[in-house]
Amino acid sequence: MTLIELDNYFNSFLQKENFASDISLNGIQIQNEKPDEKQIKKIAFAVDACEETAVLASKNGADVLFVHHGLFWGHCQTVTGSHYKRIGAFIKNDLALCAYHIPLDANNPYGNNWGLAKRIGLQNAESFGTWRGMVLGVKGELPEELSVDELAKKVLRPGVAPKAVIKTGKGKIKTVGIISGGASEDVEDAVKEGLDCYITGEFAHEQFHFAKEMGINVIAGGHYETETVGVMQVMEKVQKELGIECIFVEVPTNL
Repeated sequence: MTLIELDNYFNSFLQKENFASDISLNGIQIQNEKPDEKQIKKIAFAVDACEETAVLASKNGADVLFVHHGLFWGHCQTVTGSHYKRIGAFIKNDLALCAYHIPLDANNPYGNNWGLAKRIGLQNAESFGTWRGMVLGVKGELPEELSVDELAKKVLRPGVAPKAVIKTGKGKIKTVGIISGGASEDVEDAVKEGLDCYITGEFAHEQFHFAKEMGINVIAGGHYETETVGVMQVMEKVQKELGIECIFVEVPTNL
């Protein structure tokens, strides 16, 4: 399978064409030397495209790095400084880069938010929350009522603690809304929906008193950690369906 064929495979279910308002240039961001000829033998997966993930992917023999956060965000940028180091690491090692941002947040069932919903056992799940007119989150009901602390233990991978658990709502939680990453302000949508708890990655200081005044619980699992979910699920899909060797490159930001 070539890089072109591989990206067509990714897009067959991530469908970047349905997310025209996403400025993050989904799909192939950096090609390899022969994108329509070179056979892909190993794929690395990571949350972020950066110098470190590119170097580690190359050292482990990967031909492609698939990420959630790519290198291009809809504006012109000189290839200097950090941007040069990042791009240089890909080109020097003939490592291709594929990135899927909002398509990977929103995808059902392989995206970050639906993956988190599955992890906590959310039932009657449906779409929730929008960004630039694109629906990307999930809301639903827990099979049984849980305390905030009990729910927090289910959100992340074993041994990983949330960045913040804000107990400013009901003592027992039944309804939950989820938007991964940096979606602090969407707690307002969770309040409008009458949800008991809102799960996101980062939760901003300026939103704390709003949550307290409106009586909603918040679990901030970390921007990085809540967005390991999608790339890992895509990796599992590739291994199962394509049989290509895959590795996950763990470079946590602890944020």
